[in-house]
Formats: sequence, C-alpha cells, structure tokens
Amino acid sequence: MRRFAPGDTIVRREIMHGEVWFGYAGICVQDDDDLLVTYLPGGTRFGYPRHGVFPAGRHPYQVAGRREWHGHGMLAVHFPGIEHAVFVFWKGPQRTWNGWYFNLQDAPRRTAIGFDTLDHELDLHWAPGAPRWEWKDVAEFAATGPVRYPGRMEAIQAEGDRVARLLDAGERWWSDSWADWRPDPHWLPRQLPAGWDELAPTLP
Repeated sequence: MRRFAPGDTIVRREIMHGEVWFGYAGICVQDDDDLLVTYLPGGTRFGYPRHGVFPAGRHPYQVAGRREWHGHGMLAVHFPGIEHAVFVFWKGPQRTWNGWYFNLQDAPRRTAIGFDTLDHELDLHWAPGAPRWEWKDVAEFAATGPVRYPGRMEAIQAEGDRVARLLDAGERWWSDSWADWRPDPHWLPRQLPAGWDELAPTLP
C-alpha cells in the first residue's frame, strides 16, 4: 500500500453506483496506520467526470454550478475502516475555527492516486461554544438516500447514532489541536491528474 508524504497531492474521489461521481486534488497532511489527514486549499477546482450513466443524477455541486472550493480551506481527518471523517473549517478574516463537523461517508479505500469514498449526506456538527452537537441534512438524507444508498440507509443512520453516543459520553477520538492547525503557506491548489476519473487509476 502506498503511503503519501506531507505535501503530496492526494486525490479524493466519490464513487456512486460503481462510477466516479466527483473528485478533487487535495494535499496530504499525515498518512500512517492511525490517520489519513488531508487538506483542501481554497481555490481548488472540482472535477466532474464527462462520461457515465449517473443513475443517482449528477453530483449536487455540479448541478449547483460549483467549480471550486472557497474560503480558508478544509482539513479532513480520516480513520482507517471507519465510516466517517472529522472535517475542520475556519471562517472570517481572522480564520476563526468553526467547530467539528462529523461527515458520514464510506471508509477510505486506497487508490494509486489517493483514495475513494462516498459522502452519505447525513452529518453532525458541533459548533464552537455550543452545549451539544446537532444533526445536519436530515431531510436531504431522507430524500436522496433511497436512490443514492439503496439498502444502506439504516447502516448509515446507525453510524451517525454511534458518533452521537460517543459525543454524548464525552469521548474524543481526534485531537483538539486540529482546530489551531495551519497549512504550509506554500501549499497552493493542486490539479487533478490525467485519467483521474477512470475507475482504476494508475500512477503517472
């Protein structure tokens, strides 16, 4: 299995019903047995495959006309074999931390250029200073789930419920220090490599 070094380009792709649905080129922050941490710089262009059947429709970012990531960037902390990641965002001119975002998604599956996953729509967010977390996109999950995740909705909800129970019990499986993390100032947006949308990408 290939390991990525800090600063390497690492491609995150979403696979929907056996097809590449969406992707972007991020930057590796940490890659070891315990964590895969990636950074998405502001200004990174999104990738949408040109060819496919797309039984669940095109990716919602593409439908909305979103071409790139805006803002301070996003840090994503992935755990091997775990069906969620912890996303970290910042906002405002002072780059203020904007809480912990628990993004339900497929556990990362390694590829030659990065990893594959699939966002599960349903999420949890714990805002700074808030007494408790809250669910996000519940109605959207109910509406899109039967088409996007047939036969998987109960398992996705169960993972969300598991995260909620851990949070209510005061558990922490990520480091609070990620809230203060800053990217290398030389880390600029990366480009997707040629052939990124082929189902089995190979190294250049």
